[in-house]
Amino acid sequence: MLNLQNMLYSLPGILLGLTVHEFCHALCAWRLGDDTAREEGRLTLNPLRHIDPVGFLFLLVVGFGWAKPVRFNPARLRNYRRDRALIALAGPFSNLALGIVLALALRAALSAAAPSIAFLNGLYVAALINFALFIFNMLPIPPLDGSHVVFSLFNAKPKTEILLAKIGMPALIALLLIQNFASISILPIGAAARALVDFFL
Repeated sequence: MLNLQNMLYSLPGILLGLTVHEFCHALCAWRLGDDTAREEGRLTLNPLRHIDPVGFLFLLVVGFGWAKPVRFNPARLRNYRRDRALIALAGPFSNLALGIVLALALRAALSAAAPSIAFLNGLYVAALINFALFIFNMLPIPPLDGSHVVFSLFNAKPKTEILLAKIGMPALIALLLIQNFASISILPIGAAARALVDFFL
């Protein structure tokens, strides 16, 4: 569980990461011919349009959470199987790009004269969060974005997707809760995210 100081350092990175992630889902769907997300007000960088209050609280306090999912209409897509995968990938890869930019900004700030420790910590945590969002969302576990890519790749049947979704979400929550409260590294997302930050530093 995060203490107050860690929450304050994490807040900008969480808001930025979730907002850009969902915006890029919406933008990709719109560019592929589906207006659903735009009609629902999701084609915006206003975090209030994307943040799910419960999911945001979980992310801030427990270490994992969620935003409001961006909906799309399969009938409006030109090539559903391909476009579904592209929409799914748009979110995580926006976090990867953000993580790289923030890590490089941190590298530049470290060489500046007398940088603020709070500013450096904020950049580091924001980069870490975005890399973690990329890695976490690429896991092929429903309802994460990675599962939609796998379903599209293998052209999974709707019945199979529904069955795996019923299993995936409870299993994912159980794994994360066990890892968080028992300090067991089942999904080493944090370690992988730190390795990415270190690589770009």
